[in-house]
Amino acid sequence: MLHIVLYEPEIPQNTGNIARTCAATGAMLHLIEPLGFELSDKYLKRAGLDYWHLMRYEVHPNWEAFLKQYPRANLRYASTKAPRSYCEAAYGTDDFLVFGPETRGLPEKLLAEHYERCIRIPMRAEARSLNLSNSVAIVLYEALRQLNFAGLQSEGSLTAEQPKGDWRDYI
Repeated sequence: MLHIVLYEPEIPQNTGNIARTCAATGAMLHLIEPLGFELSDKYLKRAGLDYWHLMRYEVHPNWEAFLKQYPRANLRYASTKAPRSYCEAAYGTDDFLVFGPETRGLPEKLLAEHYERCIRIPMRAEARSLNLSNSVAIVLYEALRQLNFAGLQSEGSLTAEQPKGDWRDYI
């Protein structure tokens, strides 16, 4: 299983969108505190729609606690300061994809300590960054592509029954 790690996320809607992406892909979500919102936040729940029961997540009190729980984690650090494209990395089934907070990214000290494990999404020099939930989806789906989308439905059907539910139930 792939893992998405959000280091001190700040915006509940982004985290909700990422939770929905994790639910759709089977990735596990790790939230590193402090969070910029409460887990009961209505915007977080609304962005995740009715997918919360499909995903697993853990909340870690800090980065050190996360590392202690996963000492052998194969970590990839996403940053605009990274030396290589996310497409150049070879992803494994148990990789942890680490993303920083929306307003400041991952700490430079952390990046410097693991610079060879840092990846970036190519973009124009004039752009600071992409939206966090978009960045997670881009990198996660590249990892899934390399793993041949194992465990994911590859074909749709016009007659497939859609789950019942209303997103307003999650506000």
